[in-house]
Amino acid sequence: MGSSTANVLGRLRTSLLAVVLVFAPVAAQAQTSSPYALASDPTLARLISESLSARPEIAAVEATVRAQRAKVAQAGAWPDPMLQLGVQNDGFMSWEVGKMETSYFSVMVSQTFPWPGKSDLRSDVAELLVGQSKLGVSRLRLSTEAEVRRLYVGLLLVRDRMVLLDRLTSLWEKSAEVARFVYESGGGAQSDLLRSRLELGRLRLRRLALAAEVRTVVQGLNRLRGRPLDELVETKVRLVDLGVPRLLDEQRAVDDALARSPELAAAQIYITSAGKAVDLANRSYFPDLVVSAGVMPRGGDFPPMWLLSVGATIPIFAGSKQNSAVREGEARAAAARANVDGVEQLLRLRVRERLTALAALLDTLRIYDDGLLVESGATAESTLAQYQVGKVSFVSVLDANAGVLADEDGYLQALAQAHQIGIAGYELSPNPVAISAGSAMGSTTVPMAGEM
Repeated sequence: MGSSTANVLGRLRTSLLAVVLVFAPVAAQAQTSSPYALASDPTLARLISESLSARPEIAAVEATVRAQRAKVAQAGAWPDPMLQLGVQNDGFMSWEVGKMETSYFSVMVSQTFPWPGKSDLRSDVAELLVGQSKLGVSRLRLSTEAEVRRLYVGLLLVRDRMVLLDRLTSLWEKSAEVARFVYESGGGAQSDLLRSRLELGRLRLRRLALAAEVRTVVQGLNRLRGRPLDELVETKVRLVDLGVPRLLDEQRAVDDALARSPELAAAQIYITSAGKAVDLANRSYFPDLVVSAGVMPRGGDFPPMWLLSVGATIPIFAGSKQNSAVREGEARAAAARANVDGVEQLLRLRVRERLTALAALLDTLRIYDDGLLVESGATAESTLAQYQVGKVSFVSVLDANAGVLADEDGYLQALAQAHQIGIAGYELSPNPVAISAGSAMGSTTVPMAGEM
């Protein structure tokens, strides 16, 4: 009894040690906070919380973790014992139990005992799979929060563009009024008045397109939080209220990516799993033992007989089974190590790409803030005033108005893209950075938010 208890405690201690060693990096990763200072407000915080609670994909992955957890005990369990009941009778013509010495009933029990260490290794491998499944939950939660943030920034962008469109409409209405006054005064052409009315009509069409974009983004947010798709999502801030993201030190950003990346942690766990698989394959050379015990009552005056036997498999096919299993495990371990190197390289590349793009966007925003927006608006007002007194043509008014729109929208796009890059950095997205080449709208074209 003492030996059995010691064996059980030894197996338990080995399993606990394996769990601690495997999940120590994961625990450290979970305790590491992101250095990204992401913008937030009560509305955004509520949307994130609702999405993390309601998204069915998260519930599905968490259920998968529970299922994987239930397999750990199965993997380390011993094979079930076998009970055999039988009878041996001499001849076919009469019942000889109790009459003949070699006729008896039999009750046999057999138990397979795995070679020491095999069950523990199987449990360790199954435990590692649980860790990988947990990292899948971490990845999905990160991606869900990032997707909510992306959609929220997109929603603010589109609604700010609608405000910008209202300002442009007011500017064109003023321009149309000036064109009508100049035309009625005999100093302008009728085409100027018609052109201003044409632009006002085009602006109404663009407002319809932006309204449709708002509905699309709202539907995406509602889908993530499990609400009716057309439920209203109110926003109480503007895009500029989120502030301007700050640029991280590259080494700090790289360290954060290496510490928090679920993909890297999963690849590192796979290295450990592959090593355990190699150990298990090496132990497969040693046979499992089968112990059988039985009693054979013979009836009558004959004393009962008993049987005790020990059996083991003979690895005569080791060349095609055990040797191949070892080679397979070693190859998987090598692949896992190479995969870790590949994930680290990709993380470093994505960090550098995002920081490079963010630095360019921050420089762009500084140019806008240093007076470009003010000068653009002042130029439009001055051009309209000069047209009113006949000093410039109406084409100049068109160009000035288009410039105001392009500059205002360019600022909004650059700000939104800067926030999107910060979100991607927080998410540790493996996808490359995508930034539009420019922000000009043409004359009075208002791009959709999806064109970012």
